[in-house]
Amino acid sequence: MITIHNLDEMKQFAELLVKNVKAGDIILLNGDLGAGKTTLTQFIGKALGVKRTINSPTFNIIKSYKGDELKLHHMDCYRLEDQEEDLGFEEYFEDQAITVIEWSQFIKDLLPPQHLIINIKVKNENERVLTIESHGDHYDMMKEVLVNELSTH
Repeated sequence: MITIHNLDEMKQFAELLVKNVKAGDIILLNGDLGAGKTTLTQFIGKALGVKRTINSPTFNIIKSYKGDELKLHHMDCYRLEDQEEDLGFEEYFEDQAITVIEWSQFIKDLLPPQHLIINIKVKNENERVLTIESHGDHYDMMKEVLVNELSTH
């Protein structure tokens, strides 16, 4: 469990996360509306060197950004609840980019088996509690680094 007390700490978390990602990584962000999923994605984008403004792709579902070395695909699947259409997610997952997905539960059957899940829970107006789940050896290593560096006991 990692407690984030302010935006600076969320930025530090994103920077540490980006130091440990590799092309093709998939990161799922779970949390209620307003928990900070898009804010975390913005910090991930900045750490990747994205210059454009990153905002929620609610109506586009997927937006892609060019970073210094890696692209960032940002997906917001909120509007896909109860949808059955295939939007070509596999192409994005197989791309040599970092893919961050909000509301991934609505496309869970389409997700690759290996990924990192970051659950964001609102503690109060400024604080968030992050829990991390890893699926796959690479993601197990990422989780270990994040938890060891930032864990609150």
